[in-house]
Amino acid sequence: MDDKILSKKIAMELHPAIARLAATLTNRWQQHLELTPFTMPEDLGYVEGKLEGDRVTIANTCYQARQFRKIHLELAQVGEHLDILHCVMFPHPAYPLPIFGTDLVGGKAGINAAIVDLSPMAPFSEPWDRDLKELQPLRDGFSQHREIPAWGDIFSPYCLFVRLTNSAEEQLFIDLAAHYATLVSQWAQTLAPLADPAPVLASQQRYCQQQQRNDKTRRVLEKAFGAPWAERYMTTVLFDVSNGK
Repeated sequence: MDDKILSKKIAMELHPAIARLAATLTNRWQQHLELTPFTMPEDLGYVEGKLEGDRVTIANTCYQARQFRKIHLELAQVGEHLDILHCVMFPHPAYPLPIFGTDLVGGKAGINAAIVDLSPMAPFSEPWDRDLKELQPLRDGFSQHREIPAWGDIFSPYCLFVRLTNSAEEQLFIDLAAHYATLVSQWAQTLAPLADPAPVLASQQRYCQQQQRNDKTRRVLEKAFGAPWAERYMTTVLFDVSNGK
């Protein structure tokens, strides 16, 4: 079965907010970018495993565009109690765009972790900074904020990390994430490629290194699939920027 079909099938079984965010992001990409498929390892597009007796399913959908090396959407489920959306838009290093990233983690009872950011690979220009400041009323609409992890110094001042307490906050988060994805897609249209992508590439490599320090993600993957598989998945699918290609 096609990976995109699998992702849609899994999304229907996940928390409704996760399904809505996946559909919203895909729609925004199709509106603002010329997408083509991104080729990833054949055995990692869709995987199944076991975690303490629960079935684990992971479905990945990946695109690319002229300014984006990889646009990755992961939908995952652990039994009936843990649903996950993970998404990252990696710009081509020749474009000094921030990295869009968002995660939703929860289950049928609710979303206990929701994070979204445009992580800077270079200082925000004044217009970009102004665009993000204008979204402050949306960021102010959440009642339970969470602490950024110690490795999260890669995030911007506009990073939002919250627990979603009701359906209104779920929709507000979806709206905010869609705004962030739209902004970076629109900013991409205004840039010419850099003659020297090395500084941006170095920033992207550090972003990936810091994300790979996320022990919670690594522990779940190691328990379900083993340590070697988890290392390969984290470095080749989740956070794989290692060269300028």
